[in-house]
Amino acid sequence: MAELQTEICPPFKRYLRMTVKPKRSLGPAPLLYPEPALLIATYDSTGKPNAMTAAWAGICASDPVSLMVAVQPPRHTHDPLLARKAFTVCVPSEKQVTQTDFAGMVSGKRYDKFTACGFTAVKAEHVDAPYIAECPVILECSLTSHQCVGTHTVIIAEIRDVKADEDCLDASGNFPDIEKVLPIIFDCGSKSYYGIGKKLGQGWSIGKSLMNKK
Repeated sequence: MAELQTEICPPFKRYLRMTVKPKRSLGPAPLLYPEPALLIATYDSTGKPNAMTAAWAGICASDPVSLMVAVQPPRHTHDPLLARKAFTVCVPSEKQVTQTDFAGMVSGKRYDKFTACGFTAVKAEHVDAPYIAECPVILECSLTSHQCVGTHTVIIAEIRDVKADEDCLDASGNFPDIEKVLPIIFDCGSKSYYGIGKKLGQGWSIGKSLMNKK
C-alpha cells in the first residue's frame, strides 16, 4: 500500500522539533494495542463448565462498573452466556499461556476444556457461572445488554465481584499487583502472546512534568 502523505497545518509547524515520519496505511483491521488474553467461563446448555479465549474485551463503565466482550454467535459459549445472563472473566497468568491458546483453538462442543487444561471449576459466588480456580484474578459478571455488531455480539456486563489470589495482591491488599499476576498480552497482527514489560512510571504523576509547558 502507498505511504500515507502527512501534511502539517501551518499554525502547528512552529511546534515541530523533528521531521515527521510518514505512516503507511494498513486499511481497516482489528489492530488495537495491547489486547488482553482472557478466559470467559460459562456453564454450557448441559451444565458443563466451559471456557473460551477472548482478546476483544475491556472496561466500558465505572458506575455501574462494567465491561464488554465480543463473542461470535457460532461459539459454544455464546448461547449459554445469553441464556444464563452470567459469565466469569478469568485472567490467566503467563504460566497458563498454553491452556489459554488451546481454549481459543477448539470448541467446547467436542472437548472438555477444563479437563484437558487441568483446570478446576468453582461455582461463582454472585453469578450463575463457573470460574477457573487456577487463574489469579476472576471477575464475576452479569449480563446487562447485548448488541449484534457485524460478525460479533457485543456483551455488556456488570462486574458483580472481583476475586484475586492473596499472593497476587499489592502491598495495600486492595488491588492485584500486575507484576505478580503476570497477565498475558495478545498481538492480533502476529497472532503471538507476550508478557508484560517493565514499569514506565506512576499514573497521574509522570505527566505533571508537562503541565507548565505551553
